Amino acid sequence: MALDSAVWPSLQLAEWQDTHDTLHMWMQIVGKTRLALAPPENHWWHVTLYVSARGLVTSPIPYRSRAFDVEFDFIDHRLVVNTSDGATRSIALRPQAVADFYREYMGMLDTLGIAVKIWPVPVEVEAPIPFLDDRRHASYDPELAQRFFHMLLHANRALTRFKGRFLGKASPVHFFWGAFDLALTRFSGRRAPEPKNTEWRVLREAMSHEEISFGFWPGSGTVAEPAFYAYVRPEPPRLPTVSVRPSTAYYSRELADFILPYESVRSVSSPDDAVLDFCQSVYDAGADLARWDRAALDRPPAEWP
Repeated sequence: MALDSAVWPSLQLAEWQDTHDTLHMWMQIVGKTRLALAPPENHWWHVTLYVSARGLVTSPIPYRSRAFDVEFDFIDHRLVVNTSDGATRSIALRPQAVADFYREYMGMLDTLGIAVKIWPVPVEVEAPIPFLDDRRHASYDPELAQRFFHMLLHANRALTRFKGRFLGKASPVHFFWGAFDLALTRFSGRRAPEPKNTEWRVLREAMSHEEISFGFWPGSGTVAEPAFYAYVRPEPPRLPTVSVRPSTAYYSRELADFILPYESVRSVSSPDDAVLDFCQSVYDAGADLARWDRAALDRPPAEWP
């Protein structure tokens, strides 16, 4: 089914929970490939996926004197591997167990002369099942996966526009396969206090500097609907009491995040502007309360893209 690319599609988490959960596991397998082979970058930026014209892609992964990338193609519904020496292999995205996907994917890499060892257990999920034992997650609905991809396209465009308003250090707009969210982070340039759980290396690296983050996820945990989010870390004491725009946004004390429901965005005449207004209002409040050097970090509004 062809989707109208101009329309922000509707997709509640409950509608595609089975496909969502299976895709989450498949993406962890591919993401762990990049984690194993790519040179480390600050804040784990070397492990993420990126929105492409067809789905989600790793970007080039170095392998000895070669490079390769891996793409989830949600138009033709294939997982495609391209190498720098011209080879291409693919497997169909179809209903199959994570265990079978893992074997097929690793076998495809092997035919390309790519040997990689990953820790074959998912992260950032409750009750993780090792990939080779996972026959519980085995769903794939092409139409629902493509709807999710179109949601990512719109969110990626809006967040990329917002990224251009900042002159300081900022992350790419990228997709974290652990948390299954699209994210953009701005930094003040100052170190952050050491996280309390200093033994959790992932947290220590991710939160090493003061940040204000923005993003989109299809729903999880206490927010069981697609939503945009924004947070400030460390969080200034008065931040939960500030008002942000648009009026449908709210502060979740459980998450310590501001939440903007996706459905409230897609229903207005200019969804992009609603997302930009949300991100800007949270940034204004957070950066002022945290005493960021906005004169040095902000692009003047007259120069916004």
